[in-house]
Amino acid sequence: MDISFFTVSLLIGTGFIAGIINTLAGGGSNLTLPALMVMGMPADIANATNRVGVIMQSIVGVAGFKKAKKLDTNDITPVLIPTLVGGLIGSLLASYVDPQYLKPLLLIAMVSMTLIMLIKPGVISPPEDTIPHKIREKPSAWIALFVAGIYGGFVQAGVGFILIAALAGTLRYDLIRTNALKMLCTIAFTIISLAVFIWNDQIMWIPGLILAVGTMFGSHLAVKFALKANPKTLKWFLFIMTVCGSIAALLT
Repeated sequence: MDISFFTVSLLIGTGFIAGIINTLAGGGSNLTLPALMVMGMPADIANATNRVGVIMQSIVGVAGFKKAKKLDTNDITPVLIPTLVGGLIGSLLASYVDPQYLKPLLLIAMVSMTLIMLIKPGVISPPEDTIPHKIREKPSAWIALFVAGIYGGFVQAGVGFILIAALAGTLRYDLIRTNALKMLCTIAFTIISLAVFIWNDQIMWIPGLILAVGTMFGSHLAVKFALKANPKTLKWFLFIMTVCGSIAALLT
């Protein structure tokens, strides 16, 4: 594949924007997947290659949140188990099934979040002093995380919205801690996805690593912004990204 100044700039630029969006909300892969396909990649190869940028941005994001003591580790294993199980199933499906089959799931999740944030925003964005539930207290959270793992392992684009719904909506983490845990969950199922895609030889490493440069830088800046921003600003950013994601899902 030809790596030109244009393609390098495209991947780093879209990766940077996607890194910000994915760290603070979700849906950044709606930018990076088309960028990879513009380079001539088939959809399945683009889907696999995109995970290189996703895992690198998530590592940077988790490290930033952990350094600021915003990564809640009290219930981390029970949170990761359904995510990992779902991620394995989704990753295996991704090698054989058209990603469009999971589009309705993403659309339902994003439209639901948009309506909830308009009607009752506290459901998705609890106050910072809210004490989170343990996952054993909320079986619905286990189901939501399992579904998020399947979707994330399968296609990635927009999985952040489903994870936010599970972590903030059911377990009641505030948005900063939600984003920290969201990115840790993303690392978990993306490791599994990468293993499956590597096994099937579906990753183009050079474009993937170039993309990762942009996503890592974007995630780094997004963490700094999240730690300093007013919670209302984060709510509005999430709401705008949810609306944009819903529109994109309806049009594609």
